[in-house]
Amino acid sequence: MPLTSAIRKVAFLGDYLPRKCGIATFTTDLRCAVAAEFPSIQCPVVPVNDIEEGYDYPKEVRFEIAEQDLPSYLRAADFLNISDVDVVCLEHEFGIFGGAAGSHVLALLRELRMPIVTTLHTVLREPNADQRRVMRELIRLTTRLVVMSERGHEFLRDVYQAPESKIDVIPHGIPDMPFADPNFFKDEFAVAGKQVLLTFGLLSPNKGIEFALRALPGIIREFPNVVYIVLGQTHPSLLRNEGEAYRLSLERLAKDLGVQKNVVFFNRFVELDELMRFIGAADIYLTPYLTEAQITSGTLAYAFGAGNAVVSTPYWHAAELLTEERGKLVPFRDANAIATAVVELLRDDTTRHSMRKNAYKLGRDMIWSRVAQLYVKSFEQARSDHSFVGTKSSPIKTLDEQPGQLPEFKLDHLFRLSDSTGMFQHASFTVPNFAEGYCTDDNARALVLALMLKKLGHGSPRLGESASTYAAFLNYAFNRERKRFRNFMSFDRRWVEQFGSEDCHGHALWALGLCVAQAGHSSFQMLAARLFEQAMPAVVEFSSPRAWALTLIGIDEYLRRLSGDRRVTQCREQLTAKLVQRYNDAATDDWYWFEDTVSYANAKLPHALILSGRSMADASLLELGVKSLRWLVKVQTSEAGSFRPIGSNGFYPRGKKPALFDQQPIEAQATVSACIEAYQATNDAFWIAEARRAFEWFLGRNDLGIALYDSTTGGCRDGLHIDRLSQNQGAESTLAFLLALTEMEGLQNMLTSFKEPHGK
Repeated sequence: MPLTSAIRKVAFLGDYLPRKCGIATFTTDLRCAVAAEFPSIQCPVVPVNDIEEGYDYPKEVRFEIAEQDLPSYLRAADFLNISDVDVVCLEHEFGIFGGAAGSHVLALLRELRMPIVTTLHTVLREPNADQRRVMRELIRLTTRLVVMSERGHEFLRDVYQAPESKIDVIPHGIPDMPFADPNFFKDEFAVAGKQVLLTFGLLSPNKGIEFALRALPGIIREFPNVVYIVLGQTHPSLLRNEGEAYRLSLERLAKDLGVQKNVVFFNRFVELDELMRFIGAADIYLTPYLTEAQITSGTLAYAFGAGNAVVSTPYWHAAELLTEERGKLVPFRDANAIATAVVELLRDDTTRHSMRKNAYKLGRDMIWSRVAQLYVKSFEQARSDHSFVGTKSSPIKTLDEQPGQLPEFKLDHLFRLSDSTGMFQHASFTVPNFAEGYCTDDNARALVLALMLKKLGHGSPRLGESASTYAAFLNYAFNRERKRFRNFMSFDRRWVEQFGSEDCHGHALWALGLCVAQAGHSSFQMLAARLFEQAMPAVVEFSSPRAWALTLIGIDEYLRRLSGDRRVTQCREQLTAKLVQRYNDAATDDWYWFEDTVSYANAKLPHALILSGRSMADASLLELGVKSLRWLVKVQTSEAGSFRPIGSNGFYPRGKKPALFDQQPIEAQATVSACIEAYQATNDAFWIAEARRAFEWFLGRNDLGIALYDSTTGGCRDGLHIDRLSQNQGAESTLAFLLALTEMEGLQNMLTSFKEPHGK
């Protein structure tokens, strides 16, 4: 008889089939189980797409979210709020949502008016700073939390201080399959009379399949008829980034070990019915994961619940599930131990079948119909809890409560100014000026932009190709004899100098440090790290404080990835000391600055101290950086309250008036970046307002009331003169706008997802 509930509509939010991943399979199975057990409950779905074209979803999918597009999360919240949904059931995994550690989903949850039940597919014992921050906010916004193991329950309580009263432990669901002899299924796969070992799931290097393959020679010596079936296609994200390299390496390993006749790879994503027949044919299921940090494994749950004998490494889910003679645990990365365990089980039919029965018996509590009932009970409790604490207010917001509208990214002019060598320095109007050639300064900034855009989710194949070109330019620009970067290159690819300015060297190190931290591709990172190591020592002998500052920004990025590098750490200490000394030598009670003249790219100097002070936990550095930046933004604010950068036609010498023109885009971008860093370091909303003020200079909030950003081309005019705009749209100005826009979008994403800045 169908079950009933006071819940009328549950919206399921997460990946969904036909997207090929474990979360999509789980969301689909859970939704179908709830709909089957409780026909009166409507079960719409809101999936997250990781590809622009989306997927061919079934009719229950009502609204789609683009993974990296924060506004689409807010639109989804609006959709759910007006759809009379009683409960939202969120399937959470850090990697399936956009933003730092999947933080975009927090913006959606914050806007919802109904209770939220979140299934945590990953609960980390040692999260990084972003993951911890997201988890704490997720716990705060969620009405009830579902974990699939007692270990997950323990971590939620002890690591994240989640309230005990919020937590439900519900096992991973499994299909209801009769307990049967594996020989019943073997004919279908032409393995009758053989001993079948099985591993299934999306292939990726963390699965440890190579250790199962290395165990096979020892197993085959005892049981020559063994067949090891590896079922599943390569994980889609791995396939996109690296192709089939991992699968091919496994196939080569099998041949090198001489076991190719005993191994079968099924390179496809199988539907549930076929999957259960594969599981049914297995004598032993192998799950040789490489590390313990796996709180839930759907593949293990399926095999275990169907009554497979399991040999597994002791990752968290397996260690909990396979106790009391329900499976065998072996050490990580130990092929001999796997071989010994498999041979012992194949020799001992009594023990193997007893293990299967024990697993199957416990699995009766894991079948989807039972799991669906437990989830609906959690939904009902969430609704009761939500009613008790009161519902959220109306989602309608006044203008000051809404995030500011930012221009859309348009990279047409960036690509127009780039060719197979690099990025041209200048343009005549919007046309690249070949006569002026290229420079390292702009190619370094362009590489920074490409990496930052990729981190925000705006990457594309063309941008990736351009990033490689900009990186190649830096590699060629480095004069390995002099350990310095050359700057200017003519159109015919001839360097016009042996080495460039100190500032150009600093720009290159900034870009290389970011490559090391964010490139995400080992060869890219190796090239960047090698260049960084070779180029960094020269900076200590420089006299330019901007070169020091740019290098410090690059060092901060570098040390995010390679924090143990003593030489780089020592260089940071030396450069910060130089900046502080420069400030102490120049500053007075009414001149909080590092030099006798406020000139160009000024905000980079306090930015470097704020960033370094925060990273080094040095309060004096942070205080000095904030103090000097506050003075600078005051100097650069007009009587009308708009941003007025120091003009390049004379700058601002001590004791004289600041030059009003020509105002340069690089000043606005440097100020935006420094103010955002100041906000993240201090949690003072003053800096949000200053970052916005500086950014709005590009859009027309300036002395002439004219936008420098050209929305038709995606470029930015080169400067603001006393009576007009420059009509040229060169590399420095265009990159300044795009970098400022990138940082403003990152800030807006953070403010929308979190109430507190990073690090607080």
